[in-house]
Amino acid sequence: MEEAIKQIGERLKGLRESLDLSVQEMAETCGVTEDKYLKMEAGENDLSVSRLYKLSQKYGIALDALMFGEEPHMCSYFLTRRGKGMSVERKFAYKYQSLASGFSGRRADPFLVTVEPKPEDAPVNMDIHPGQEFNMVWEGRMDLRIGDKKFVLEPGDCIYFDANQPHCMRALDNVTMRFLAIIF
Repeated sequence: MEEAIKQIGERLKGLRESLDLSVQEMAETCGVTEDKYLKMEAGENDLSVSRLYKLSQKYGIALDALMFGEEPHMCSYFLTRRGKGMSVERKFAYKYQSLASGFSGRRADPFLVTVEPKPEDAPVNMDIHPGQEFNMVWEGRMDLRIGDKKFVLEPGDCIYFDANQPHCMRALDNVTMRFLAIIF
């Protein structure tokens, strides 16, 4: 897991250097301080998919290239077999498995997300990113917060929302939760 985070950090640094961007500009795009951004590049700080998505959108690079180091290449279809999608685990209990990483020019980014349970009193980190998001719970139960609204989603429940609003998900009942997330 830590090696994958470090590799993403190296790709961020490579992107910044190849586009001749300042640390300040990258940090502003991510919505973090310069110090926190540099820790992301060093693989010492959490790399949220929403921050990577913001960078991919602003600089016109495939999200897959930042997350997995591979450019998508298929343009007619891309098949992902069960358990075979490219994945990255973040430090703080989220595992993202891309379900369309090889499809070039796609208009949405589908992920199977696994969330490990955290203590009830763990801090809640709200996130925002451009676009819209669709979530459907497969296993476990989800505590979803969007702005000041709170929802509990059961297996089979789904929600579509404006991802520009602060939001976060948490597994309930001390049970691992899996859900389909599609970012548009």
